[in-house]
Amino acid sequence: MQRRAVSAVLAATALLVTAGCSSDDGGGGASGGGTTPSSSTTSEAAPSRQAAEETPPAKGSVKVLRTAATGLDTPWGLAPLPDGDLLVSSRDEATITRVDGETGKKTELGEVPGVSPAGEGGLMGLALSPDYASDHMVYAYFTSASDNRVVRMLYEEGKPSGEQLGAPDTVFRGIPKGYIHNGGRIAFGPDKMLYAGTGESGNTGLSQDKKSLGGKILRLTPEGDPAPGNPFPDSPVYSLGHRNVQGLAWDTKQRLFASEFGQDTWDELNAIEPGGNYGWPETEGKSDEGDFRDPIAQWATDDASPSGIAYAEGSIWMAGLKGQRLWRIPLKGTEASADPQAFLEGEYGRLRTVVSAGGDKLWLVTSNTDGRGDPKEGDDRILQVQVS
Repeated sequence: MQRRAVSAVLAATALLVTAGCSSDDGGGGASGGGTTPSSSTTSEAAPSRQAAEETPPAKGSVKVLRTAATGLDTPWGLAPLPDGDLLVSSRDEATITRVDGETGKKTELGEVPGVSPAGEGGLMGLALSPDYASDHMVYAYFTSASDNRVVRMLYEEGKPSGEQLGAPDTVFRGIPKGYIHNGGRIAFGPDKMLYAGTGESGNTGLSQDKKSLGGKILRLTPEGDPAPGNPFPDSPVYSLGHRNVQGLAWDTKQRLFASEFGQDTWDELNAIEPGGNYGWPETEGKSDEGDFRDPIAQWATDDASPSGIAYAEGSIWMAGLKGQRLWRIPLKGTEASADPQAFLEGEYGRLRTVVSAGGDKLWLVTSNTDGRGDPKEGDDRILQVQVS
């Protein structure tokens, strides 16, 4: 099977130490920010095509059903298995662990070779092959000594604990790496193509450079080639002008949404269009400048610093790191139909990943052992929540 490794134009990586950038995995830290949600939604009327779609209630609810697992070290990516168990990655230990969905028992599959954890980099996003039932392939996004890359590994359940991961096969390489802003979320879309959210690695100029893989959403075949129908010929770039994308989710109409870390003013939730330019570093949040696409919702960086997102019950659910809360953004088409609503504020600390558990249930992963949190007994943990 032919695979094409795509090389990026790699600029020298900078640490980007700037006043107002807290480096909370790319989220800013506006000084003096309070705990009152500071959000903004679009006020333009939705197109008539969207008007016919059912609109969820303006207010929703969240109920924590149970703690599914405890004692996880720097958990980052989460991939539910067909039988209800979960695969979770450890950013700093570079391991993948299977969690029994009922008992919480943890079984280490193995360590992923070639991972070089540092700062915000390490072993991050996980995704199962769209043909997992037959090929048993697990995809992972990680930071190596030279770049960020996507690999796939055979999961061999019959082998002893710690030896169940096959050798990583590099599917895609050349994504700029840095101490900060490494992106890291991967997901297979409804089209069975592989999407990857990348960061600009602290070099803001990469986001507007169509030849760079930094500050982009990439769309690839499962083998790592630019996916058919991409907006730029022979390019894996699907959208550009991003600062640090760590959340990807689709609604029931197969529309893509992505969360975005701001620097020190606005975090964003964006509705992603092929070839869309989302403005960074020229704009942060909503703006009248140029042909940049505005977010459908935005937050002060103290209130969000968003990582993972998921879709359920007509809303996008967004995990907040510095904000330490779960945000609900009700949708009507590709617009927010009401102001975002916050849940679990401060109850479980930093929230990293949220994944659909089917129907009205979500898996929620905390992130208090990542060096920026305040770990409590039992951290980090996986929660199962019910939402409406």
